[in-house]
Amino acid sequence: MKPAPFAYVRAQSVEHALDVLAEHGDDALVLAGGQSLVPMLNLRLVQPAVVLDINALRGLAAIDTDPASGALRIGTLVRHREIASHQTVAARAPLLHDAAPWIAHPAVRHRGTLGGSLALADPAAEWPACAVALDATIRLASRDGGERSVPASAFFQGLYQSERRADELLVGCDFAPPGDDAVFSFRELARRHGDYAAVGLALSARGRPGAWTAMRVVFFGVGDTPVQASACAAALIAGVDFPEAQARLEGELDPRPDLWFSAQAKRHLAVHLLREAWRDLGNPMAGE
Repeated sequence: MKPAPFAYVRAQSVEHALDVLAEHGDDALVLAGGQSLVPMLNLRLVQPAVVLDINALRGLAAIDTDPASGALRIGTLVRHREIASHQTVAARAPLLHDAAPWIAHPAVRHRGTLGGSLALADPAAEWPACAVALDATIRLASRDGGERSVPASAFFQGLYQSERRADELLVGCDFAPPGDDAVFSFRELARRHGDYAAVGLALSARGRPGAWTAMRVVFFGVGDTPVQASACAAALIAGVDFPEAQARLEGELDPRPDLWFSAQAKRHLAVHLLREAWRDLGNPMAGE
């Protein structure tokens, strides 16, 4: 199929892009990597009046460190492949470095962008869950409101729904410096590598086995948004036996079945990923 007719606008500056969004609102869609938008246009799942191409805005394609806070700042146009290979990302946000190779296939990673994935708010995608697990801050800009920051945990509101307003452009995402005792685990299960995850897990923690001080356990592919399993994380921090943490996790998850996996199967896979991630953090399991 071919897309419905639309006007194409290539943004010349961030200010130009914000002017277009302010003028057209919900009638405009932003083209970054296009790995989701272009298929949706061709299938006529979306029919915008205007497609706003921001690929010329090279200032949004930077990876740097904020000199004041030390936060890792990744621009909205940074490609998945750059996150996978960038040494600063590997050092300051290892979870992103570990997750990147799991995103789709090389051709998609070559063009797809961090900002595009976050803005789409696909609950089966890797970056939203990683952003929540890392307590990231998403930066949004508009012509009339300037720039504002939204915690990733509050950004994702529902299936393909987020806190981004129609006149706002997602300009980047900030990740606080990890502590010296920070550890991470990323796990994903799919029918084939490159498919959307049946279930995935992004986990961040601080401390050491037997003395964890903080933990975020975030699943994707099991709800309309990334699912933060707070009760499960609290149980693991408290040092309860793994079966108790498992029971709390199963009580927090309410996955929808899909074409290949029942809700029960998704819960089973989620427990399996949690067990593997728990081992990644150096925690022995019963009988080991």
